[in-house]
Amino acid sequence: MITLEQVEQLRQRANISYDEAKEALEETNGDMLQAMVNLEKRNRIKAPEGGGYYNSKNSQQGSSEEYNKTMRDERVSDDGTSFKELMIRFFRWCGKMINKGNRNHFEVVKDEDKIMTIPVTVLAILLLFMFWITLPIMIIGLFFGYRYMFSGPELGKEDINRAMNSVADAAGNIKKEVKGEKSNGNNSDN
Repeated sequence: MITLEQVEQLRQRANISYDEAKEALEETNGDMLQAMVNLEKRNRIKAPEGGGYYNSKNSQQGSSEEYNKTMRDERVSDDGTSFKELMIRFFRWCGKMINKGNRNHFEVVKDEDKIMTIPVTVLAILLLFMFWITLPIMIIGLFFGYRYMFSGPELGKEDINRAMNSVADAAGNIKKEVKGEKSNGNNSDN
């Protein structure tokens, strides 16, 4: 059903009579845009300036929905990569990091005995979400003679474990200084 308001809007936009506006809207079942297109085709109104065009909901609905879906799913960045592709790359990278973290382990050692071994992924999660508990416990552990090591294909390197040992040695030296003992720089656990 065509309302008087629709007829008035079309009449003002197209600068036509009430009868013409009503007739154009009745032909298109109240679709204002399609009525404008039809009036333009009949040369009753001027085409938009600047090479513009009208779009009809009824005749372009399928392609319009398809375009909107494409734009919604694949927003393109400046380098031509879509948002969807960036998300796929990010999740693949996260999967690779989790896989590496599960293959490598963090070990807690005291007096050459392994006290605990956990995957690096678990350590990362603990440090990420509970750093205010995990980090102080690790630091306090250094002063009680615990040493930390990494093992595995990526992190079981000598350089990483040498750095971990030097941190443990520094904590041992601080502990000795606080106790009043003299430190000669040797690696002694006491």
